[in-house]
Amino acid sequence: MAEMAYWEAIRRAHDEELANDPMVIAMGEDIGVAGGTYKATAGLWQKYGDARIIDTPISENSYTGIGIGASMAGMRPIIEIMSINFALLALDTLINAAAKIRYMSGGRASCPIVMRTPGGTAHQLAAQHSARLARLFMSTSGLRVVTPRGPLDAYGMLKSAVRCNDPVIIIEHERMYNMRGEVPDKETFRPLEGAEIVRSGNDITLIGYNYSVHLCLSAADKLAKQGISAEVIDLRSLKPIDRETIRRSVEKTHKVLIAEEDEAAVGVGSEIISIVIEDCFFALDAQPVRVHAADVPVPYNHTLEKAAIPNAEDVYQGALKVLGKI
Repeated sequence: MAEMAYWEAIRRAHDEELANDPMVIAMGEDIGVAGGTYKATAGLWQKYGDARIIDTPISENSYTGIGIGASMAGMRPIIEIMSINFALLALDTLINAAAKIRYMSGGRASCPIVMRTPGGTAHQLAAQHSARLARLFMSTSGLRVVTPRGPLDAYGMLKSAVRCNDPVIIIEHERMYNMRGEVPDKETFRPLEGAEIVRSGNDITLIGYNYSVHLCLSAADKLAKQGISAEVIDLRSLKPIDRETIRRSVEKTHKVLIAEEDEAAVGVGSEIISIVIEDCFFALDAQPVRVHAADVPVPYNHTLEKAAIPNAEDVYQGALKVLGKI
């Protein structure tokens, strides 16, 4: 096992997949000479050249469309969009082309493209660089959507995504690129489906994805000091969602909280609560609770930014509410 940062794990996955298959290319703004905004492609332009590590103009819809066309012709592009906010400019190609081409061609064409992009709030990047748009992609039939919570998943999920014949959206988090964790020395793949129970418990289920998993784990530590056993689920995949793991956990604990950094309206939390109500309503001993961001554009001011997004204390207080202790 080797300890590495989240960005280093992503870079390693790029390097291995580029070496494994000459049809793999990477495209994005500043990913070549500069090595990417978060260094996820550092040194790869020097190693593989500008035919495979392609610096693009600031034109997300255009280069995403080129990547989609290349994937239909046999390439396996990894598209980096610098911020998930800018993925809005590529929605036409992603939703109207990538997500639908296999269906519209009767299975004769596929689109094995990976789009990876950071989302979430991180240190005063302000409203136009702090979007949480997972719900946009998870509502689109034909896309896979995954959210790695640490270096191991960031590495293994990217490798699996490159070899998948479906279009895969990988949503990272800007506050996680320097997060460190262990990754096996040998080549490792992580599944693109299935939630993971990252902490077992009996009294309440805490569900998160991406960065909010770490808020749930911190809240679970605090609850444990009061003798409360919290089970923590990392959704990992937002499309498809692992309903079975959620059902089994809620039927065990009878109480559930979903934590997300997104606004509440029409979000991941709304979908998870719908699943809980549909699949295990009669197992509930208390109403589900969502912990989420304020319904405002993310402020630039640091104090206001902190007030607008949830933290581990918010998850802890939310859990106490579910448990009927406040």
